[in-house]
Amino acid sequence: MKLSAFLLGGIAALGIVAGAEAGTVPSGWVAVGNAGTGNPNGDVSAPPAQGPGYYYVSTVGGVSNGGGLPGVGGTGAATTGSNVTTNSFTASAGDSLEFYFNYVTSDGAGFADYGWARLLDGADQQVALLFTARTTPGGSSVPGFSMPTPEATLEPASVNIFPGAPVWDVLGSDSTQCWSNGCGSTGWVKSSFAIASDGTYKLQFGVTNWDDDIYQTGMAFAGAKVGDVIITPPAAVPLPASALLLLGGMGAIGALRRRRR
Repeated sequence: MKLSAFLLGGIAALGIVAGAEAGTVPSGWVAVGNAGTGNPNGDVSAPPAQGPGYYYVSTVGGVSNGGGLPGVGGTGAATTGSNVTTNSFTASAGDSLEFYFNYVTSDGAGFADYGWARLLDGADQQVALLFTARTTPGGSSVPGFSMPTPEATLEPASVNIFPGAPVWDVLGSDSTQCWSNGCGSTGWVKSSFAIASDGTYKLQFGVTNWDDDIYQTGMAFAGAKVGDVIITPPAAVPLPASALLLLGGMGAIGALRRRRR
């Protein structure tokens, strides 16, 4: 039987992801579920551009159907997940949209979580499903089985997951955990897409649990730009949870001293 780790419910209920800032995204971005900023740790190193911080979406603390795509995934169903949408940006026909992503999952076997990125127009309608990344017991994890062909150009073009229990604080209590074959991370992958028409656009990123809501999955992303124009500002590196606890303790000591005066 597939069982959730004991601490996961507490972490999700508190909205806390150790070493990351859950819900902290740039002003104007719209997050559903759990999205925020993170610092390099475990299997997620600093991104190739705009590092050392990055943004992420995670199924930890996700909401019902928060990261699923209609009609995508094959047999089964998306359950809990998260997505985040950037501010609008303008682009001209022929401009190159580029960014980096790293898909990380503790779920394997028949519970095939997935992540994705879409280009939307100004009315939030899909222009392109840039790529999908999926838990895959063998072979390429991008796009993974029963998933659409990427519309973006990826480097590397075929992305096999680095297997094993992933280490990443964004996975909460499922960091270092693995359910059967298919767990791991893709490492940083570059996505490039040629804009077809002049217009106003948004980027949207999401991850979803598949067929259950345990053993969590996340995706880091950074470095998005159109031509030379940056559209995801460099992510501020959050303080690790230990530092936040230390600061909180110092604040409590300071408050106690003030009361004693």
